[in-house]
Amino acid sequence: MKKQKKFIKIAIDSPAAAGAGTLAKKISKHYNLLYVDTGKAYRVLAMYKINNPKKFNISFAKKKIKNLKVKDLNKKKLLSNKIGTEASILAKQKSIRNLVHKFQTKLAYSPPKKYSGSCLDGRDITYNIVPDADFKFFITANIKTRALRRYRELNQLNMKISYKEVLKSIELRDKRDYSRKIAPLKKTKDSVLINTTNLSKRACFLKIKKIIDKKIRY
Repeated sequence: MKKQKKFIKIAIDSPAAAGAGTLAKKISKHYNLLYVDTGKAYRVLAMYKINNPKKFNISFAKKKIKNLKVKDLNKKKLLSNKIGTEASILAKQKSIRNLVHKFQTKLAYSPPKKYSGSCLDGRDITYNIVPDADFKFFITANIKTRALRRYRELNQLNMKISYKEVLKSIELRDKRDYSRKIAPLKKTKDSVLINTTNLSKRACFLKIKKIIDKKIRY
């Protein structure tokens, strides 16, 4: 009889544009895990709020979250700086966080059967969404490197914005993420710190893979 693979839960926290998303995608693909960029749920709601300012309220948000699918989180338009800023503001609201929390935990603990587990990245995953994760990582990089990465990403998507604007935006988002009273961004004691400032994408992936492979066998 073929031995069943262990269900794996990976939790990743990081400040904006630290490279967590790229790493999480590579990890998820390698280990056949459902990947969820949890911050995109807030971005989806931010997009709805920007487009429907008069209609947007908690009931409106609840309806949108209820019908939200993982594929909806991959829309390129969600990456705009305006949506990112609005998302960080919404993330400070307890009622909104409660809605998104249910969405996130459902995906973390009950991914489609074709997957061998889940890999979520965000701001409060390691201690609030998946506190019993098998692996926890805190991905970071210096702020200028992160701003440059996001600037290049936005320019590739033909979104006209200056580097200084992106840097300012990330500084504000960091301030909100680290200082908010509800589920702030922080590194937990049991999270492995990965600084991507001077590491290539492959080097970061191999570093994380080595840690995971030491604990599991495939």
